[in-house]
Amino acid sequence: MNMIETIKRAALDAVRASNPCAIMFGNVVSTSPLMINIEQKLTLDESFLILTNNVKDYDVEMVVDHETEYTSGGSGDSSFSSHNHAYKGTKTFRIKQGLKVDEKVILLRVQGGQKFIVLDRI
Repeated sequence: MNMIETIKRAALDAVRASNPCAIMFGNVVSTSPLMINIEQKLTLDESFLILTNNVKDYDVEMVVDHETEYTSGGSGDSSFSSHNHAYKGTKTFRIKQGLKVDEKVILLRVQGGQKFIVLDRI
């Protein structure tokens, strides 16, 4: 084996040993606490997981500026008759993207294999 081939082999071995990023698939087995089983081999708890907004609940602030539209539901009370009013300002809305048991997810193993980014549902 010549010197160049030896250097190439050593470099390739070093990359393999460092556990570069890898795409993996998992299944949510619990939500409280969050636990994901990866390829039926390893179950990860929250301490190993980095969640993207695609797979968790989170709040966003939105600016709203519109009129409500309400038509009486037939209660008979005149205070509930049809009316409109302004709805303006900055409001906080909850985006419900949290994972559920038995959902399939795609993960990215971070180099070194100690953390896994949960990218999205499959």
